[in-house]
Amino acid sequence: MSDTAFHGLGDEPTGQRPTSRLDRLLAHYGESHRHPTNELIHLIAIPAIMVSIVGLLYALHPWVAYAFVAASMVYYAMLRAPLLLAIMAVWTVAVFALVHAMGERVLSISAGIFIVGWIFQFIGHKIEGKKPSFFEDLQYLYVGPLFVVVQLLGRMGFKQGTAANRH
Repeated sequence: MSDTAFHGLGDEPTGQRPTSRLDRLLAHYGESHRHPTNELIHLIAIPAIMVSIVGLLYALHPWVAYAFVAASMVYYAMLRAPLLLAIMAVWTVAVFALVHAMGERVLSISAGIFIVGWIFQFIGHKIEGKKPSFFEDLQYLYVGPLFVVVQLLGRMGFKQGTAANRH
């Protein structure tokens, strides 16, 4: 992960063990995403894949996509990180806006994005030399978007304690 540390959001200062479940999940996820190229690929591919998954589910039936997103939000709420939950809620609105913008081509566009996104993800892990975290536990498919959010917050200059409004 980046050098920017977030109290309660995954990166703990050197020498300290992550304390919350979310911290542990992000720390473990970050172990296989340290190479700058792999990290960059993930910052682009994870949001693209999330749009594609919602798009594919929406093409199946809109309520399937809504149920998937609702389940995702429940998972994020259970991690007890209000800032990340709020960001994921905004992300969800943006994802649905993109899916709706695809119109009648939602299935073909989403399928293409899904395939290309995963190809790049696996290229990134080849560069990293480590397998994807979700090979160990499928919940890391939900952790990936949180990793992106935490990385972007770090790049925007949030420092340790800035985002500590967890409870």
